[in-house]
Amino acid sequence: MDPPRRRNVDNTPPLAPPIQQPRRAGQPVRPPQPAMTLRQRIRRYIQFTNVLKRPVINLIVSLCVLSLITWYSGRYLYQLGPAYRYLTPSTSTSSRTRKQEVEVVKLTEADLVRGTNAGQGKVRGHWDFGDGRKWTTSDAFVKPESKGLDWVNVMLGNGGPEPNLSGGMIPAVAPPFGMTRWSPQTRENYVSMCPYNQTDTKFHGFIGTHQPAIWMGESGPAQISAGLGNVVTDFEARGLPFKKEDEYASANYYSNALDAGEHGSIQVEMTAASRVGHMRYTFNPSREGSREEVQPHIVIQASRRSWLLHGDQPDAKVPYFPKGYIRIDEDRQEVLGWNDERQDRVLVGEDLPAAAFKSYFVARFSQPWQQAGVSYDGRVQEGVLDGEGEILAGWVKFGSHMTQIEVRVGVSFISIDQARRAIDLEIPDDQSLAMTSQKTRSAWAEKLDLLSVSGATPQNLTVLYTSFAHTLVYPYEISENTGMVTAPSWSYYSGYLDKVVDGFSYSGYSIWDTFRAQTAWLLLVAPERVGGMITSMLQDYKEGGWLPMWKNLVETNIMVGTHADSVVAQAMNAGVTDFNWSLAWEAVKKDAFVPPDRDTELQFGDREEETPQEVRAGLTEYMKLGYVAADLHAESGSRTLDYAYDDHAAAIVADHVGDHEIAAFLRIRAKSYKNLWNAKTGHMEARNGAGSWAGHEAGWTEGDHWAYSLDVMHDVSGLIDLMGGNASFIDFLDRHFGGGHNLHTNEPSHHIPYLYMFAGAPHKTQEWARSLGRSEYNHTAGGLSGNEDCGQMSAWYLFSALGFYPVDPAKATYVLSSPFFDQITLRLPNSSAMIQINAGGASDGRIYVKSLKIDGVEWAGIEVDHELLTRGGKWDWELESTPQFWGV
Repeated sequence: MDPPRRRNVDNTPPLAPPIQQPRRAGQPVRPPQPAMTLRQRIRRYIQFTNVLKRPVINLIVSLCVLSLITWYSGRYLYQLGPAYRYLTPSTSTSSRTRKQEVEVVKLTEADLVRGTNAGQGKVRGHWDFGDGRKWTTSDAFVKPESKGLDWVNVMLGNGGPEPNLSGGMIPAVAPPFGMTRWSPQTRENYVSMCPYNQTDTKFHGFIGTHQPAIWMGESGPAQISAGLGNVVTDFEARGLPFKKEDEYASANYYSNALDAGEHGSIQVEMTAASRVGHMRYTFNPSREGSREEVQPHIVIQASRRSWLLHGDQPDAKVPYFPKGYIRIDEDRQEVLGWNDERQDRVLVGEDLPAAAFKSYFVARFSQPWQQAGVSYDGRVQEGVLDGEGEILAGWVKFGSHMTQIEVRVGVSFISIDQARRAIDLEIPDDQSLAMTSQKTRSAWAEKLDLLSVSGATPQNLTVLYTSFAHTLVYPYEISENTGMVTAPSWSYYSGYLDKVVDGFSYSGYSIWDTFRAQTAWLLLVAPERVGGMITSMLQDYKEGGWLPMWKNLVETNIMVGTHADSVVAQAMNAGVTDFNWSLAWEAVKKDAFVPPDRDTELQFGDREEETPQEVRAGLTEYMKLGYVAADLHAESGSRTLDYAYDDHAAAIVADHVGDHEIAAFLRIRAKSYKNLWNAKTGHMEARNGAGSWAGHEAGWTEGDHWAYSLDVMHDVSGLIDLMGGNASFIDFLDRHFGGGHNLHTNEPSHHIPYLYMFAGAPHKTQEWARSLGRSEYNHTAGGLSGNEDCGQMSAWYLFSALGFYPVDPAKATYVLSSPFFDQITLRLPNSSAMIQINAGGASDGRIYVKSLKIDGVEWAGIEVDHELLTRGGKWDWELESTPQFWGV
């Protein structure tokens, strides 16, 4: 999801391998020509030079050639060395048949002390990503050992300075699906702006953010910063310079060295649990000033100036001043308070749910302070220990002898007491910074180490494991334990009811994006979460009247379609039973047949403000005409196609609960996509209420008529017939890709490479999936072609690397393509089963499938279902370097 409409930076289509004609069955095969040995090459060279009959010339030519070979080989090996410093080639087979596999190995002691980032007592924390940052840290913060975490680059997708193309990711620390993500802050965050950007050079503190995606608003952030000398609370003024080479960032621990100028320097460290941030500040005051001049202080920001974004442009913002409260409790050594910041409040008007929302915090200090006070808009007041208002902060100052202070900041949407309880439950008083890091790292390792791969470069491994981490962030839990560690009792703040209720809940549902592949990935690697996530969606239905579209505490009405229907259908097809199926059908049925309030009055434009929950806006005419009318509703073409898909998903749900008559009706209505096919133009096209065509540019959501002409994931065979058969369909796909129309930055293009499989051209799916994996992802800060969209971009890469993708996610089936690497193994959680992908030659560029055997049995179809995946098994792919006819 990406409201400011993304377009390719340049219109050049990504490069794919040259398309060759597949070999037909029975066609004679030219045997592969063995590579000449070195002896044969020398013999051929001697034969050639003998023809010249000039020994002197032979000698000169030989010397020149040998010099050139020596120079080039040395230069090549010199360049190759750093990239493969930690890799050793396999020597298990002969030189003729040996796969170019690589194996990750540990650094030697000599490696550990090499370079400017090494130091006494330091070990490698992760791969050196080549961006100038530290990759070594204390041994305490790399426990437990994890091969997966070695390759996670938390800066991937934080390329700047333009936020629209940066990937929208931040170097946050939190366990998977954590409620609060703690991040270093280098700038103010708001809709379409992250709190950290890798191009910045000043550190303004740590922020406990609840901003679930770059395009979504912040909700109740907590902020903490530190300084030396005079107390400074103003956001810009308190920023301290840092150098990249002093910054270490990982999923479980962050550290940096800040330059406090003439007052000295500050070492900042941070780790976190789901609802508590854990910081350690080490102050190194200058010896030149007096003790008073270099006293350390810590600032807790209660409320700040924020921004509201009107419309869908990042520049259309206006200042907004949330309220806050702060109190400094000397007896408890705590600073506590709340703020009511909600940046997306403009979307649903003044009568919005969550009117009484507050985010509460408690900061607990390890050392006593000497002075304390508050500040309003940067104006410091000493001795005042509480306050309420705008741009409000509290501060505490310590004695100059105090060189190290730890702070734990608990966060709650329920109450101050619950924020305090979060500290006691998640990071109690006797828990060290290293112990907090270890618990969070263990949670990541438990998931990331399910995946292992052979035949990948360091860059490939970085993309794979960072992608895996990106898929385990959203939706994020907002439930809080109001009981004990040993006897938990879960409650959450319901934005719809504007009160605290019992149960377990999640927020940050970017369903228009994530229903395509991220939810399928969670079914494989986090199945224990899926039932609870759907139960949370059903609670939203009971409390707010509808299943969520894009929930950020409450519905925000961003994007189109009711793709929660697909999430429910997919879970049922996958055999998930720990949610209420009858209630799910009730909610899905309402999506399918009940228009939103004021459906005939409002256009429901993108980010249109003060509207009711839009769900299937335009459902009134969709049920009457068979399409959403472009002259009555915004984004009508996309809505029509999405509603047709959602009807397909709803039919699956209806069948599962035994409502077969309605299921049959919905399957017929799911063919409504045909009403947008304009045979004269050969594209899908939105229509007006009277039936006229609205033009090829009208009515699309984050895509165009090329992408949406292929947006029929549930009835590809029907779409092929509509377009005139396989040959015409393949020609359309060729023109789609060849003309640069496939915008992988936006999700409607994600399934398109796999459509060739349905038309008898599997080699083209194999070519384009591999090509997009190369062109749209890399291991750097700019390594995502668009923004992450809550894990969907990364889920595409992970599935494609395994060699299959959920084109029709509601059906819980996966279309086969071709694996990216020689071997990938995915262990299934809470099970002894594993999916072992063997694809010899894939890492060397072989992409064309000659055969596939699953547990020794030939597989002839182009799809597999979810049940097959959950059984695990050995998948043996036979790959060739020329197109084959497997899958036709």
